[in-house]
Amino acid sequence: MVWNSQVKKTYEDTKAQLYISGGTERLAREHEKGKLTARERMAMLFDNKVYSEINMLVKSRTSLEDLHKKTYLGDGVIACYGKINGITAYAVAQDCTISGGAGGEAHVQKICQTLELALKTKSPFICLCDSGGAKIEEGIISLSAYSKLFYLNTQASGYIPQIAAIMGNCAGGSSYSPAMCDYIFMVKNTSQFFITGPRVIKELTGEVITMEDLGGSEVHSQYSGVANFVCENDAECIQEIKKLLNYTCIKEKPFKITIRNNYKELGRKIEEIVTENARHSYDVRQVISCLVDEESFFEISSNFGRNIVIGFCRLDGKTTGIVANQPCVLGGAIDCDASDKCARFVRFCDSFEIPLLIMIDVPGFYPGAAEEKKGILRHGSKMLYAFSEATIPKISLIMRKAYGGAYCAMNSKASGADMVYAWPICEIAVMGAEGAVDVMYNKQIKQAENPTEFRQEKIDSYKEKYLNPYFAASLGMVDEVILPEETREKIIQAFDALKNKEIKVYSKKHGNIPL
Repeated sequence: MVWNSQVKKTYEDTKAQLYISGGTERLAREHEKGKLTARERMAMLFDNKVYSEINMLVKSRTSLEDLHKKTYLGDGVIACYGKINGITAYAVAQDCTISGGAGGEAHVQKICQTLELALKTKSPFICLCDSGGAKIEEGIISLSAYSKLFYLNTQASGYIPQIAAIMGNCAGGSSYSPAMCDYIFMVKNTSQFFITGPRVIKELTGEVITMEDLGGSEVHSQYSGVANFVCENDAECIQEIKKLLNYTCIKEKPFKITIRNNYKELGRKIEEIVTENARHSYDVRQVISCLVDEESFFEISSNFGRNIVIGFCRLDGKTTGIVANQPCVLGGAIDCDASDKCARFVRFCDSFEIPLLIMIDVPGFYPGAAEEKKGILRHGSKMLYAFSEATIPKISLIMRKAYGGAYCAMNSKASGADMVYAWPICEIAVMGAEGAVDVMYNKQIKQAENPTEFRQEKIDSYKEKYLNPYFAASLGMVDEVILPEETREKIIQAFDALKNKEIKVYSKKHGNIPL
């Protein structure tokens, strides 16, 4: 017996309702703003635009449904699974053309069910956020659903990668879940991300502020540090998400030039970048590009805490995390923002078994009353804690300066580095020679016949005896002094030797990181 035409018509009409979302006019308005629709985003995210939906036809079903002007199939969110870069992934995309993307009970439960499936299958979870917040008409029922989502975000943390993209408004209750994700993307001009919007702020405090100044991409990428990436448009945002997944989920993949044989040429280039003059500034990203597989460095949070550089790369085709001091910003000194940025990245790498290369050129923690009031002791302790806690292979390379407590915080040998390499020009000490001599010989300098000459003699003597990698190596703090041209090969060999590393972890519920 052949199915009657009405059955097929009902099916086709139902599908048609899904694809027009909140109406063709609203879809057109999104395009006018330079935004893609929720379904266009999903199609772009998954390989070959192929994905399967979860709870596709769900509608709002709360006891307060009579307050709704209209209910919609899917309740304003698309939940899917499919392949991204050949890897199974789960994703949700909020549809702002339906009730402004506001999250009611059914809406949020769809997100929860998708995240639960990602947890069951140990697959990455991506949330494309475009929501004005919780549905006010659903009251505490909506809030209860969001509470479950926050609980699941916590359970998923460190178990599967969680990635959020703010691709429109993300406010109120909707803002907490993406804030709990591992990485957050924003789009210039069309993304706004905040707990309380300008209208409510004006009513409560009298402050008048635009949405962009309150929670735009510049605010969160440069000042709050909430956003890790800022993209020009929706299409670029989705491509960058896929690129990030390429590192976090595909641990080994060849790049353009995996094995480099021009070590001497690279060594000469590094020597030109990192000069013997400890006061000479340089961009550490140029050094990174010399050591890693060609064009493989993927920087994270490039606009926040710029005095430290973090990101993923390939070394001989294998995913590796990099933490590096940045001498061209604050001389590479570590402040509160850099500490937070570094510690969170180290803990991510440790959670997902990604080995770490730490590149050190640090004069110390950034001094001053402002940093002390901000809590540099607490923030700096996060770095010490994260490196010490991490059980992944960790290799440190001391390029030039390694002074004081900042050297300890950058994963010294005693802090848990498995291997420590040093270039011949590096200086490892509590502080620079000038400062050390001024403290140690203060009285003698004042009493000397020629104070300037006496001080310089002591500085030269201190540098010769102590301010070099060979003294540190004689004490077992450096495993090997190497030339820049040897560095890439040494690091690759060391990581290969450490790939089966195991470490005893003290049995306890968990530590208490100084948050």
